[in-house]
Amino acid sequence: MTIFPDGGERYLSDAFWTRPDDEDGARVIVPRPILDAIRRHGEETFPDECCGALIGSQSGSNPGVVDEAWPIVNTTTLEKKRRFLVGPAEYRAAEARADARGAQLLGFYHSHPDHPAIPSAFDREHALPNLSYVIVSVRDGRGAEARSWRLKADRSGYDEERVDSGD
Repeated sequence: MTIFPDGGERYLSDAFWTRPDDEDGARVIVPRPILDAIRRHGEETFPDECCGALIGSQSGSNPGVVDEAWPIVNTTTLEKKRRFLVGPAEYRAAEARADARGAQLLGFYHSHPDHPAIPSAFDREHALPNLSYVIVSVRDGRGAEARSWRLKADRSGYDEERVDSGD
C-alpha cells in the first residue's frame, strides 16, 4: 500500500519510478558470490520457483549495488513450478531487513525452472516499476543464465538491465 500525501500527480512521472541510467545503460551490480547464491537457491527449490529480496544501496546516478540476496518464501497458491509470489508480509519483512541494515530494497529475484530468464505475463502483473527483478534460469536442476528487468512506468513491458558483477 502506498499513501500519497497530496494528489499524487508528481509521483506519476517516469522520473519518480525510474533510476537514472549510467553511461552504459541501465544496470544492476550483483557481485558474483551473490549471483551464485541466487543460482544455488534456484537449484535447491527446483523444479519449483524460488524467490528472494535484493538488498543493497543506490544513490544518485549510481546503479543499484546488491550486497544481499535474502531468500523468502514463495507464497503462491498456484503451481509453484511456474509461479512465484511475494506476499505483503514477506514484502514488509524484506523492507524491514533492508532498513535494519541501513540499506534499501532494490528488488526481487526468482527462478524460472527449465525456462528462459525472461519475465512472464504473470511476472508483469505482480511487478512494481521502481524495482529490479533478477531472473535466473534453472535448466535440468542447474542454475544457468541470469538477467535483470525493470518494469516500464506504463506497465506495458520491461526494460532489460545489464547484470554487472562489479569485477
